[in-house]
Amino acid sequence: MSKYDPLSGHLRRQRQDELELTFAEIERILGATLPKSAALPQWWSNVTDPKTTHVQRKAWRDAGYDAFC
Repeated sequence: MSKYDPLSGHLRRQRQDELELTFAEIERILGATLPKSAALPQWWSNVTDPKTTHVQRKAWRDAGYDAFC
């Protein structure tokens, strides 16, 4: 189970093609604070490199979304 599973579940329940969430909203969904690195644009990158372990990306991509900042 990933820390970001609640985010993935939340996104899967959405009916919009696009939505905007603040850091505070994401943290409320997660029940935890985002890491300091979330302030960096590359943390939100949608790159799907199998050599990386960016579980946060898997959360929104598995729900059918891409992140933009």
